[in-house]
Amino acid sequence: MGTIKASGSAAPRICVIGAGPSGLTTLKNVLSVGLRDVVCFEESDAIGGNWVFREETDRMSVYEATHIISSKKLSGFDDFPMPRDYPDFPSQRQLLAYFEGYADRFGLRPYIRLKTRVTQTRPMTGGKWLIQLQGPDGPAEESFDYLLVCSGHHREPSVATYPGYFTGQSLHSCAYRRAEPFRDKHVLVVGAGNSACDIAVDISRVARSTCISMRRPAYIIPKLIWGYPVDVFYAFFRFLPKPVVPSVLRLLLRVHIGPYEWYGLQAPAGTPLNTHPTLNSSILEALRHGRVLARLGIDRFEDDKVHFKDGRMERFDAIVWGTGFRISFPFLPSSVVDWDTTRRPPLYLKMMHRSLPSIFFIGLFQPIGCIWNLADYQARIAVEQITGQLERPRDIEGRIADEMAAPHWRFGDSPRHAIEVDAHDFRRELLRELASASGHAAAAPPTRVMKSRRFTL
Repeated sequence: MGTIKASGSAAPRICVIGAGPSGLTTLKNVLSVGLRDVVCFEESDAIGGNWVFREETDRMSVYEATHIISSKKLSGFDDFPMPRDYPDFPSQRQLLAYFEGYADRFGLRPYIRLKTRVTQTRPMTGGKWLIQLQGPDGPAEESFDYLLVCSGHHREPSVATYPGYFTGQSLHSCAYRRAEPFRDKHVLVVGAGNSACDIAVDISRVARSTCISMRRPAYIIPKLIWGYPVDVFYAFFRFLPKPVVPSVLRLLLRVHIGPYEWYGLQAPAGTPLNTHPTLNSSILEALRHGRVLARLGIDRFEDDKVHFKDGRMERFDAIVWGTGFRISFPFLPSSVVDWDTTRRPPLYLKMMHRSLPSIFFIGLFQPIGCIWNLADYQARIAVEQITGQLERPRDIEGRIADEMAAPHWRFGDSPRHAIEVDAHDFRRELLRELASASGHAAAAPPTRVMKSRRFTL
């Protein structure tokens, strides 16, 4: 099936959902080819998505102490590097300023409608979309030729259930803002991901006791290895044959941090590339200092008591669930999202629908690395198809099947890894797709990794 074009000679009308980082770079790419009939709908009152810190807990927001986990060197957009005076791991305030600067640099604000929520979408005859909206002036409907979904995958909190009932305070990490409300309390943080570890460390500074419960062993990796950001270090080791890389990384971690048992943690199985890595130096230090205590998975609740899998029982005043999110698109009909969202989505390059050429998903992946610059490439592919410079693959069903059958690494078969990719492998795939356009140069700066007096890559 070829590229869909808008009816008549008029330029296509394009809808972008979400003004977070992926939505901003999508809007930039649309405008960069001269398309001006575009609207970006953002349900909140500001651009930046989850990077806008908010006190209220009814909207997704970073917590006050959030810092990025990938380094600034490998996280900035190719055409808009992060400021040189930013630290290796910028704070949420610095990142929000960066995204606001990006919007100003490329003139995006006039095309963004704030406080306007997309409540429902419906595919129409000819590939068009009917969009139902709820804005400052009430409900409305508009039609578009193309729909670019940039709403992210941190929308619906996921909380595990256990036998019994916990009578203390219970909240998901998306409602966590700062540590002070937990002062002098006994707190349990549940989860092994980046948010869970960050929150456990943050709370441990004021709580009477802080424990972290991990249902299964996990690789926790320091942000710096021998002075280099770990993603920079990983990029350097990519010159090795791919089958060798996981074993080298596992050995390197063993040398650099020692056995996980020293931290009170279970030794993880497999390699650091079989699961989404938890990058956190502070949790390792807090565990060794005893400010955070490691616990096994939860077995059951009994009033304010938590029973763990090893038979241990402890009382807690509060539980914070750092257990991630479910992928959800409440504004899309089930006929569009016609797959189990706990599994790998049947989307070519994590963006192209198998039967609807006029919808693209931008940023619907979780990289070992950073999302934003890869979302920039995805958006470029979408725009090239919209303008007819890049043909939609005719064998898209086969390509989707091949992609789903051959993930970049042997990721775990869990909802957490449903959209997992390796940033370097995925970058090559996206650039290869761009290069397939006739006469199109898919040039991009080489991956920026290490520089020192001894070597440059």
